[in-house]
This record gives sequence, structure tokens and C-alpha cells, in this order.
Amino acid sequence: MRPLKTKKTKNKKQRIKGVGRAARRLTKMQPGDAGDWFAKLVAVQARLRAPGGCPWDREQTHHTLRTYLLEEAYEVLEALDSGDDAKFAEEMGDLLLQIVFHSQIATEEGRFTVSDVIREIHDKMIRRHPHVFGELSAKDSAEVLRNWEQIKAHERRLKGEGSKTDGNKAATEPSLLDGVSHALPATLEGFQLTRKAARIGFDWDSAEGVIEKLSEETQELKKALAGKDATYIEEEVGDLLFAAINLARFLHTDPEIALKKANAKFARRFRAMEQSARASGREFKDLPREEMEALWDAAKKAEAPLSSQGEQMPQRAMAKP
Repeated sequence: MRPLKTKKTKNKKQRIKGVGRAARRLTKMQPGDAGDWFAKLVAVQARLRAPGGCPWDREQTHHTLRTYLLEEAYEVLEALDSGDDAKFAEEMGDLLLQIVFHSQIATEEGRFTVSDVIREIHDKMIRRHPHVFGELSAKDSAEVLRNWEQIKAHERRLKGEGSKTDGNKAATEPSLLDGVSHALPATLEGFQLTRKAARIGFDWDSAEGVIEKLSEETQELKKALAGKDATYIEEEVGDLLFAAINLARFLHTDPEIALKKANAKFARRFRAMEQSARASGREFKDLPREEMEALWDAAKKAEAPLSSQGEQMPQRAMAKP
């Protein structure tokens, strides 16, 4: 037998429901709602591409936007490292615009829409996290990654995607390396290739082993230099770089980001040397080698104590900072 509801009780529940409905309506209509702002962004880009819109935007194609996509991704990384949240948010917005821009071009050509893009990644995230949204279990991140690769391989088989040969023809047998884009920068491609191999156990036992491989590749490069064979030298330089990328991956360091930071460090120190030379009334390029080395040491010591203390003048080691 259900208890009788007093008028006061009914009114209280109605008020609670009314507040809930009002809160939901308010949430949907708030100007800060992500869905609302995303729709506005899509509308802005559509207007820019429409007749009477922006001439520059209307001229762009998937091909012409490729450079901007890469630039924006790197600017996001730079903003992330800066610790400036406002800059970080701004640069992520610029990167998001590239996705909207490409989607708008595809929409105009009747190929797909930005909604298709969002739905694809939404469904993929559900499929590839069965330990969260399904019945599969994963005790640690390593098992999550193994499951992820197995699911990806299964998806490729369902789509009929095989391994690609150098002739760009579909192979009959799939490869664990399928999915690594050849359009990636070489460091990232090497990183992805070795990471995929490592996930199924094809990996070094320790960092020392990879360091020994670096030493081995260095010796082979010396032999190539002695032979003065340009093709052989190029091959050995590639092997040495690949070993270094593999070491970075083994040490849980992104080689592309590590190299970008090394590039920035070299540029920063080089500019400091140039400033020091000009302060003495000379140009850096006119200094004798000994003074260049002294200025390099001074620029290195002037930086944070985290900098390593065993570095030599960069010209001695092919601009190694």
C-alpha cells in the first residue's frame, strides 16, 4: 500500500523537478557550452567559405592547408611547454580550426561532414576501450595497449586493409606495422615503428643494449666515412639516427619533442655567443676557433644548472648541443 502524499510533499517534489528541468535548460543554453560554441565555429567557417566570404579561405584546399596543420600542432606543443594556459587554449583553438576547415571543404564536396568526423572518433574510442565500455578486462596500461593493437588489426581486416608495399600496392597479408603513416616526420615514423614492434615483445632488454647499438652504428659510420661512399654513408647515418630514436622510445621520451628542445637550446646558445661577440665590437663569424669555444662554454654555464656539463663546442660534433 503506497503512502499517502501530502500536498506539501507533492509541492516539494514538483519544485525539485522544476529546478532540475530549469537547470538542464540553463546548461543547454549557457554561452560557455562546448557544443554551442563548436556549432558557432562550424558556422563561421562555412560563412568564410561561402560566396561573398573571405577570398583567402575560399581559395584553400586540403593540400594547401597541410603546412598549417603541422605548424599549429607544433605551436600547441610550444604553448604547452610555456606553462601559459591562455596561450595553450588559444593554440588548441587554432588546431581545432584546422579540423573544422578540412571538414568544411569535404562537406562542400559532398564527401563527409564534421559530424561524421566526430562520430567516427567517438565510436572508435568506445570500441577500443572494451575494458571500460565492455566486458574485457585490462590490469595495466601495457595490456590496454596490447588490446588496442589487436582491435586495430581486427578493424583493418574488416575493412580489407592490408600491408602496403613500397610499390603502394595492397599486400595479401597484414602487418603489425600497418597504420604507421609515411607522411610522418622521419623521427616520429621511426618512433611509431619501434613502439609497435615493442608492444608484441620485439624490444631491447635494457637501455644499455640500445646504447651499445648506438656505439656499433657509430663504428660502422666511421668505416663508411673511410670508404668515402656517399650512399653507404647515408645508410649508416640513417641507422645511427634510427638507433637514437629507438633509445628515446625505450626511455619513454618522444624523440621529436626531445630534438625540438635540443634545436631550441642550440639556437639559444648560438645567439648568446653572437651577442657576446658584438658586445666586444666584433662579429662571431670573425672570431678564431678558440674564442668561439670559450663563448660556447660561457653561454652554456649561463643557463640553468640542469644543462649537462660535459658538452663540447657544437661544431666538433656536427652541431650537437
